[in-house]
Amino acid sequence: MKFSHFAAALLSVSLLSGCAPLVVGGAGIGVLVTEDRRTPATYLMDEEIELTAGYRLMEAKLEKVHANFTSYNRRVLMTGEAPTEALKARVAEIAREVKNVREVMNEIALASPTSLVSRSNDAMLTVRVKARLFDDRRFSANHIKVVTENGVVYLLGIVTAEEGAAAAEVASKTSGVTRVVTGYEPHKK
Repeated sequence: MKFSHFAAALLSVSLLSGCAPLVVGGAGIGVLVTEDRRTPATYLMDEEIELTAGYRLMEAKLEKVHANFTSYNRRVLMTGEAPTEALKARVAEIAREVKNVREVMNEIALASPTSLVSRSNDAMLTVRVKARLFDDRRFSANHIKVVTENGVVYLLGIVTAEEGAAAAEVASKTSGVTRVVTGYEPHKK
């Protein structure tokens, strides 16, 4: 696939998924992809997995369920809330059925859906953690994906043990973070 086709596909997928960092311009897309330890094809698969899982959840019309799907290297992190074990399991089943998913990490809490205020606080907490990761010079923040749900920060990425430990330390020392959960895969230099 030519790079211009790849960039166009990446831009359209990122616009559909609301991934703001990708919409910084053509040069920004190329830099982001070259900095990522996933292959460009895997990067696109991850975007497709997230969109497909979200769409299928919406189609399922599960009552009182709030779920988010974050795919990194074809591993899906599910966060949110469900009132019963059966609904939590159903959401996981939806994720497992998506093409190209190789693993599901079910971190959905048994609880009522969080409020809009809580979700807004989580978004701000994610921004604070990302900013602190970018300031740290022990690793590249581009190798770590940050997801926050109800004050819990989830870190995904393909990192060395040292990079992962440093990123978790930075996240855990960020004001407002109640807990840090890592879902790293090993990167060998």
